[in-house]
Parts: sequence; structure tokens; C-alpha cells
Amino acid sequence: MSIKIFRYTFLFVLLVSTFTSCDIFDDVEVPETDTYLVSHDQYKSYLPAFIESAFDMFIPDYPELAAIKDKVDYGIIIYKITYNTTFNGEPKLASGLVCVPMGTETFPVLSYQNGTNTLHNHAPSVDPDDELYLLLEFMASTGFIVAIPDYLGFGVADDMFHPYLHGESTVQTVTDMLRAVDELVNHHLDINMSNDLYISGYSQGGWATMKVQKAIDTQFPGEFNLKASACGAGPYNLNTINEYVIAQQEYPMPYFVGYIFNSYMNLELTTPITDIFQEPYAGSIPNLYDGSKSGDEINEQLTTTVAELFTEDYIANQATDNKYEPVHEMLNDNSVNAYSTTTPTLIIHGTDDTFVPYIVSDDIYNEFMAAGVSGGVVKLVPLQGHNHTSGILPSGLISITWFLDIRDGTNISELL
Repeated sequence: MSIKIFRYTFLFVLLVSTFTSCDIFDDVEVPETDTYLVSHDQYKSYLPAFIESAFDMFIPDYPELAAIKDKVDYGIIIYKITYNTTFNGEPKLASGLVCVPMGTETFPVLSYQNGTNTLHNHAPSVDPDDELYLLLEFMASTGFIVAIPDYLGFGVADDMFHPYLHGESTVQTVTDMLRAVDELVNHHLDINMSNDLYISGYSQGGWATMKVQKAIDTQFPGEFNLKASACGAGPYNLNTINEYVIAQQEYPMPYFVGYIFNSYMNLELTTPITDIFQEPYAGSIPNLYDGSKSGDEINEQLTTTVAELFTEDYIANQATDNKYEPVHEMLNDNSVNAYSTTTPTLIIHGTDDTFVPYIVSDDIYNEFMAAGVSGGVVKLVPLQGHNHTSGILPSGLISITWFLDIRDGTNISELL
């Protein structure tokens, strides 16, 4: 689907939402009975007819969306929430979006972990009218309570660095938001929520989804009833990503790499940044991720030439020199290792992805199989001919149609 269609949809939303939505920004005081939820502000509401009209604009390019449009049964209300979480054992306030269907049925929760973002003004709760976020919000009209965390470093927590690809804080932030959603629905809203949970995400969000899945399966199996997980194009093995990047002559997204090391330096990685990156990049990277620059703007201040970005010693000796052991330990600690899961799982990835290579998904799938997981439980879905960017919407459509299949016992997702 072209960016132009996204923008047409965005303009359409802005024009029509005047007649179909309401803006309410009054703070709602939360009773003391809430442990996680701190505040919830109603942002907008949309009627089913409006959502169907928006879907109609996408269907010519993505016919699969017609099956989702047929499931649009509810108007939706969008809330911005703040909630309590922790970071490094200290209390922290976080935020996100919650989209609820307007109906009397009992609804499951769908948590979507968004992909890599560097802009404070593009966090879900700050920019909820973004085209992609709108499409995610509209999924609530099919009968899911949709949660979209901002992550730490964004939204109400934009006074700190974003702990990019940091497993512990990501899991804590996402699961605490799910607990806040439970309090929002059960203490403040007149809708019914089941304990069923579906999780999905793409790129950083695909990695985050698999991290959360493993935590729920192994640490919180009695708290969340995880029905299914769909992980798109995630960098599951960060050492593999590291090896892949330094083996290239050109890497088109150096801001991904800088983001990782900026995060880990803030998380007390002991290897000096000057041992990893050449100047002027070693000196500039710590100042590039302040929330004011897009990925493209950061790329312009780095270089796509790997031999110019990294030091010669790092490229030649990072795999064998003990001084780089802290780097490998940090990458390994924040990677996802396969385990014996029983949660139905899709691993979705574009075969032509040069940002996060397809081999990462192929490897983790084979590791699940080696751990004794049935091929009927974990499935690898190659998106033939798709790169990292073009795979975003197909991955999302596959995920939601599969979730609808599981929830409703239907068979609308013919791709699997």
C-alpha cells in the first residue's frame, strides 16, 4: 500500500471525525483502589459506519481487509491513560492508548507493541491520529479491547532515555499496562472484559511481543490467559543482528545500531563507545536520541558505510577479543531464546528484509522446533518479496485475521 493512500485516509479521518467523534480531555480522578491506573482521559469516539468507510479506502490494495471490515460491529472509544510501572526497581509513570468497543458483549484484550520510533511527538498517546495508529485503534471495532503502550522514554515518560531493545523494562512496561487496562475496564467503564489476551507487534514490537510472550508463559501463566501471539520482523537474536550488520559493506539503517548502543550505554554497558564507533559518530550518537529527530534525520548524521561507522578493531575482533565481551553479554541478555511454548505463535517476516534479516526469524523458528514445540503451535510465515517497510501492513493483516479466527472459530485467514 502506498504512503499516499495512508495520507488520504488521514485527511479523510480529520475531515469526518468532526462529525463522528468527540474530544474530551478532562482528567478523571482515579479511586485509591487502583494500583496501576493513575488517570484516563477520553480522547475520541468513532461510529462503525465511519470505520467501515475508512477500511473501504484500503481494500483495493489489501483485499484481505474486507474480511476484517465484515467484523466491524461496534463503535469505539479511545482513551489516553497513565499508569504505574517500575524501571530499575524504581517507580515510574508510563502511558499509552486504550481503545474499547461500545457493546454489551465480553471482549478480549489485544496488546500491540509498536515498532522503532525516535520522536517524542510520534508516541501513540501523543500522536493517536497517525495513520498506522488509527488503523490499530479501529481494530477495536471488531470486538477487541486494544492496548498500545508508549514504552518508557515516550509519552508521560519522555523525561528519560528510551531503553531500546531492553527486555526487562519492556516486559515490565507492557504487562503493567495490561494490569492498568484491567483496572480501567473493571473499575471505570461500563463494558465487560474477558481474561483472554492476544499480543502482536512489528520490528521492535515483534521482538517486544516475543519477550512478553515468554514472560507470560514462564512467569505469569496464571495471571494472563494468552490465546495467541503474532511476532513480525523482530530482531530476536541481537548477536545475529550485530554479526549481520558488520558483515555488510553498506547498512541502510545505521540509526537502528546507534539506538541499540545509546540505550545500552545508558544501561551501563562498560565497553567505551569509542571502542565500537569511529569518530565523529562515537561522539555524536549520545546526542542524537533526544526525541527531537526522526530516524531519517539521525541516519543523515551517521553513515551507511559499515567500515566508516564502526572501528576497524571492532569489525575485525569483536567476536574474539575479551574487551567486547560486555557487548555480547548485553546483546545476549536482551535476545529472545526459544523455549517449550504451548501458545499459538506466528513468526512473520519479509524475505527481502535488509534492515532486520529474514534469517533471524528462520533461526528462532528452528530453535522452537529443536525445543520440541509442535509445528502446529509455532508457525513461520514468510512474506515473499517484502522488505522491512512493505511488510508492516501484510504482517498486521495476517495477525488480526488469525486472531479473529481463533476468537470466533472461523476461517477467514486463508494465508496460513
